Amino acid sequence: MALDTVRLSKFLSLVLRHEPGKIGLALDTQGWAVIEDLITRATAAGTVFSRADLERVVATSDKKRFTISEDGQRIRAAQGHSVSVELGLTPREPPPMLYHGTATRFVHAIMAQGLTPQSRQHVHLSPDEATARNVGRRHGKPIVFRVDASAMYRAGIVFYVADNGVWLTDHVPPDYLTVSAAS
Repeated sequence: MALDTVRLSKFLSLVLRHEPGKIGLALDTQGWAVIEDLITRATAAGTVFSRADLERVVATSDKKRFTISEDGQRIRAAQGHSVSVELGLTPREPPPMLYHGTATRFVHAIMAQGLTPQSRQHVHLSPDEATARNVGRRHGKPIVFRVDASAMYRAGIVFYVADNGVWLTDHVPPDYLTVSAAS
């Protein structure tokens, strides 16, 4: 039977970002799991895949959601955690403008309170409008917010960039947001 890479990717997102305990998996403080432990526990829970299958999902994921450690022994989600992890990312100066895609039904709440992490640890920002628009489509009719990252940075707001190029911050106040004309 052929590997369903989408299904495996969703499973990995679930256990590496949100519910490692679902299969009895332990993540370290930086979100890493031992690959052999992940495979063993997933198999025991009914999701069977090999090391080669895992590596194929990591290598072919267009969103680069997962990172394998340099020694090849561990894996973690690049970002998007709802469980508490410290990714060990170094604060970075962002590009002048970043983007956030969402559904149009959230515009009023966002303009009132800004962008908040909701159930995740950070607000996720895209480096370009096209990526943000694609993210927004997953939630309904898309709209893209332009984020004045340069002004936020000058105001002392900290940014990080995940292994997959997604920019992360704790909160984007409404004063730094505008709706993109391309939305």
